[in-house]
Amino acid sequence: MNIENRVIQLIEEKIADRPDLFIVDVKMHSSGLLTILMDGDQGIGIKDCADISRHVGFHLEEENVIEQAYNLEVSSPGIDTPLKSVRQYSKNINRSVSVKLADGTVREGKLIAADEAGITLAENVKPSRLAGEKNKKAQLVENFIEFDQIAETKVLISFK
Repeated sequence: MNIENRVIQLIEEKIADRPDLFIVDVKMHSSGLLTILMDGDQGIGIKDCADISRHVGFHLEEENVIEQAYNLEVSSPGIDTPLKSVRQYSKNINRSVSVKLADGTVREGKLIAADEAGITLAENVKPSRLAGEKNKKAQLVENFIEFDQIAETKVLISFK
């Protein structure tokens, strides 16, 4: 069994009674750093991260899963970390996001819905000058984007 799969099992054991918490990512780096990114529907606290770290660390040591020296890091994803799961998208509904598509184009708008198929983005679309609409105001347009078209989505920070 690979290390990441065992770590996911251990985390799921620890948070079995906490349906509000979820795994974002687990990665064993070649440098010996094992990172666990966790989140919750209302965020995740330091105590939860510490409890998960102790549980995972204890069992990894008991089972001697990792043979070389390693560092275990449990945290919530930073604001610049791309969204990965439908649950993360759902948690960020009504926030402004930047969506980089697989073809390289970038779309920005308010995330208004997310489901297993994709997201709905409310975008301000400026009228085309070619269509002779230069005096019209930008319109709010809702667009559905399938997950397989999305390369990366990040939440935009507003300091207003």
